[in-house]
Amino acid sequence: MKITIAFCLFYLLCVAYDAQSQQKPNFSQIIAGVHVNYHEDSVNSYTLPDPLLFSKGQKVTTAQQWMSQRRPEVLSLFENLQFGKSPEPLHPVSYKITEANADAFGGKAIRKQVTIYFSKDTSGPKAFLLYYLPAKASRPSPLLLGISFVTNAMAVDDSSLQPGMAWEKGHRILQTNSNAKKVPVEKLIAAGIGYATVYYGDMEPDFKGGLVHGVRNQFLQAGQQNFAANEWGAISAWSWGLSRIMDYLETDKQVDQQRIALNGASRLGKTALWTGARDTRFSLIIASISGEGGAALSRRNYGETIQMITDTGRYYYQFAPNYHSFSKRVAELPMDSHMLISLIAPRPLLLQTGNEDYFSDPKGEFLAARAAEPVYRLLQQEGLNKTSMPVAGDTTMLNALGYYMHQGGHTILPEDYEVFIRFMQKHF
Repeated sequence: MKITIAFCLFYLLCVAYDAQSQQKPNFSQIIAGVHVNYHEDSVNSYTLPDPLLFSKGQKVTTAQQWMSQRRPEVLSLFENLQFGKSPEPLHPVSYKITEANADAFGGKAIRKQVTIYFSKDTSGPKAFLLYYLPAKASRPSPLLLGISFVTNAMAVDDSSLQPGMAWEKGHRILQTNSNAKKVPVEKLIAAGIGYATVYYGDMEPDFKGGLVHGVRNQFLQAGQQNFAANEWGAISAWSWGLSRIMDYLETDKQVDQQRIALNGASRLGKTALWTGARDTRFSLIIASISGEGGAALSRRNYGETIQMITDTGRYYYQFAPNYHSFSKRVAELPMDSHMLISLIAPRPLLLQTGNEDYFSDPKGEFLAARAAEPVYRLLQQEGLNKTSMPVAGDTTMLNALGYYMHQGGHTILPEDYEVFIRFMQKHF
C-alpha cells in the first residue's frame, strides 16, 4: 500500500463530500504536537466503562431502569464533560414561510422554504430551511433532515434556488460555488422520503471566536465573554438549532413527525449523534464519518484523539471546555463513544464510515457499536450481530444498530444514499 501525505483535518472536513480528498495515512504525521498513530499494534490496551452499570456500581437489568435512571446519568456525563449544557429557548420558535408547495423536479416533489428565527430579534441569527416532499404522497411523509456544510443552493441540484450566505474567513459572503456533491433528492423522493437541508453556519459559524455571531451569543449576560466549563460549545449550538428546526417541522402536517431522521457528516456527524441523544423527537439517526468525539472510541488511540481535536489552536471551541481537560487522561473519562451510541437506543442508528478514512478510525466506530449492543438488546432491538470488522460495501448490518462502510475516505458518496434509503425503509 502506497503511503502519501494526508491533508490536514480542517481541509478534509470542509470538503467532506469530496471522496477524492481522502489520502492514505502519513505515519510521521504530527497534529497539535502529537504523533498520529495509524498502527494497530500501537493501539494501547483499554477498558471501556460499562453502559449498563449505574454510577454507584449496581447493574442495570431492565429497560425501565435504563430509560428512567441510567440513561439520564449517561446523558448528563456527555452534557457536562464533552458537549456542554445548552439552555431552553428564550422564546418560542417563530418562522416565516417564504415558499410553500412549489413544483420541483418536474412535478415529482413540492418545495418549501422557511426562515426560522432563533429570537425575537429577526435581524439576529436565523436558519433558512429548505425541504422537499413527495408530490403524490397520500399521507404525511417521512423526512431526512441533513445538516450541511454548504448553503441550500449548493446542497441540492435545483436551479430555482437563490445563492445563500456562507461564512468565509470570518465574514458572510454569497456562496455561488462549492465542491460539495449534490444530495440525490430525487432518489429519496422516488422512495417516498422527503429531504430537508439547513446550513450549519446559520446557527453558529465554525471558527474560533464565532460565538459572537451565533445563537449562543444571545444567552451571554452583559459583560460575559465565555461560558462555564460545562456549558455548550459549537456542536451543542448546532444541535440546539436542529431542535428549533424540529419545533417548526412539528407544525407541518404534510411531514410525519414520528418519522423524522437526521444526518450529518464529520463534525456534523458528531452533531447528529449528540442531537439524537438529547432530542428523542428525531426517530432515526444516520451519523456519517463522525470519528473522534463522535462514534469512534476515544480510549483507542488511533487516528485523531481528544488531545488533537480539543487543542486550543484547532477545535476547542466545538466542545465544552471540560472535554479538553481529559486530553491527556482519556482513561479517566467516565464514558466513551459506545455510551453516546447507546443514548440513541432503542431508536435506529446507522454509523456510516469509509475504509480509507484512517484519521476518523472506522474500526473504532465498529468496536464502539459492538460495545453499545448490550443496551440495544436490553431494549429488545438488534445490534450489529457481527463480531469481526466488515469489508467495505457490506450491507448486512442494517439492524436497529447499524454500520456501513463504503470503499473510500472521509465523505458521503452519492451511492451511500441508497443505503440510507434502505435503512430508513426498513425501520420506518
